[in-house]
Amino acid sequence: MKTLKFRAHLKPLILKGEKTTTWRLFDDKNLSIGDELLFVVFETGEQFAVAKITSVRGTTMGKLTKDDWAGHEAYTSEKDRYDHYEAYYKRPVDEKSPIKIIKFKLLKKLSLNTA
Repeated sequence: MKTLKFRAHLKPLILKGEKTTTWRLFDDKNLSIGDELLFVVFETGEQFAVAKITSVRGTTMGKLTKDDWAGHEAYTSEKDRYDHYEAYYKRPVDEKSPIKIIKFKLLKKLSLNTA
């Protein structure tokens, strides 16, 4: 089973079903439709959910569509979005950066604390 890490502040959004999309740059896991994923809190290593990929679409940061944003958290500006992902990946990110939009369905909550 493949593992995806999420920042701690995203865990409650995922467990409530508000976050159903994740964006991944520089995908080194070959994420594909049907893959089952173990979700882990980045900061603590806590395993908190199992999900299944329902959709995968490749594009660039500058060509995100309205559908790509559905189920994903918003940013205050385009610069904020690029800065956010540069901090995550420790690499320059701009409108030409390749991105995978991954939509998922939660299969099981593993965490006792679902907030």
